[in-house]
Amino acid sequence: MIIPMLTRTFKLGLKSLLRHVLRSSLTMLGIVFGVGAVVAMLAIGEGASYESQERIKSLGSDNIIIKSVKPPEDTTSSSSSNRMLTAISYGLTFDDAARIANTVPGVKVVLPIRDVRQPLSYGDHQMDGHVIATAPWYLSNTNSQHLKPGGRFISSVDMDERANVCVIGSDVVRKVFPAENPLGKALKVGSGYYIVVGMMQADTSTKQDSKSAGDVATDINSSVIIPLETAKERLGTMTGEQTAGSISFETVELHQIIVKVNDINQVLPVSQVVQGLIKKYHSKQDYEMVVPLELLKEIEKNARMFTLVLGMIAAISLLVGGIGIMNIMLASVTERTREIGIRRALGAKKRDIVVQFLSETVVLSLFGGVLGLGVGILIPVIIRSITGMHVIFTAWSLILSFSISAVVGLVFGIYPAYRAANMDPIEALRHE
Repeated sequence: MIIPMLTRTFKLGLKSLLRHVLRSSLTMLGIVFGVGAVVAMLAIGEGASYESQERIKSLGSDNIIIKSVKPPEDTTSSSSSNRMLTAISYGLTFDDAARIANTVPGVKVVLPIRDVRQPLSYGDHQMDGHVIATAPWYLSNTNSQHLKPGGRFISSVDMDERANVCVIGSDVVRKVFPAENPLGKALKVGSGYYIVVGMMQADTSTKQDSKSAGDVATDINSSVIIPLETAKERLGTMTGEQTAGSISFETVELHQIIVKVNDINQVLPVSQVVQGLIKKYHSKQDYEMVVPLELLKEIEKNARMFTLVLGMIAAISLLVGGIGIMNIMLASVTERTREIGIRRALGAKKRDIVVQFLSETVVLSLFGGVLGLGVGILIPVIIRSITGMHVIFTAWSLILSFSISAVVGLVFGIYPAYRAANMDPIEALRHE
């Protein structure tokens, strides 16, 4: 009984709206753009948050990253007063890595990394590259790509014997060995020669989050990886640079230490212990600590706030659309006063009039919501195709936006429906 009555009322409301197609369409625009704005903003916001979180996750949620940082005030002169020759010593040391590994509880792996710029050459081919001096467990504890088949990574034996071996990145293969297989060849790195034992697959991700003394982000593709003990013996810890008639020397033992913790729940407590340990042996602030888990939590918190703000801004459009619906329905009530009087005279009850007018506002809102979903999906897709920006549509955002549009129609239709239902039937029949 109820369902046929609602169906009949719905059809009556739809028929009334179709008598004024242009007015109904214009009334829906507020809902269309409101729902579209909500969907589009939430999709773009979710995409931006996802990209930020993925960059942080690539560093490892169970990692603690410590980097050497050049103190701005540390410019100790070693010669004349015009500072033609400067020597600076700063940053992390081999002892720092050993102390963390031996004294901090809850630490699973300590990965020391030294990063030095060096020219690379083989025959007539050469390029500027980086030497990453590290330990055999580098691959399993970083976001690096895998080795190409046929080769190997540096081993513990290479470390113990200080072997002159290296693993090269994809750009080194392409530029220095363009026409032959590098495996087994002697690559000149700086003034020394290293036998190529492995090749890395191309890394298409963002540049790795390690920095050299020159504060240049290392790209694994243009790098040569050698054992850390070999670097100690052959490269030393001092680097020199000549610019504009002056020479500067820097002594940095390690540019980065990655600490992997056994339990992700212990990352923050362990980071505090590590911070205190390093601070004890460094009188100056020549290091910085990055805890990806902290950054991830902060980004997630900011993402929730960002989504909330975007949702509130977009909700204003829905509010404006609801006001538009109310305005049009009030005008419709005035126009159809005589129709209301006739229906009441024929036996229609107040609730029948309320249901009729509410059905019209709900129909407007639902159609506007459907069109708004289409607009909200189309806009981010266009933005993604033009800019390459990551966008994410979530089921809850689509359902929420559509539900809000229906609720807006219902809420803003109550007053016009109530006003129509409470008209005096006699006065309504007299209305011209």
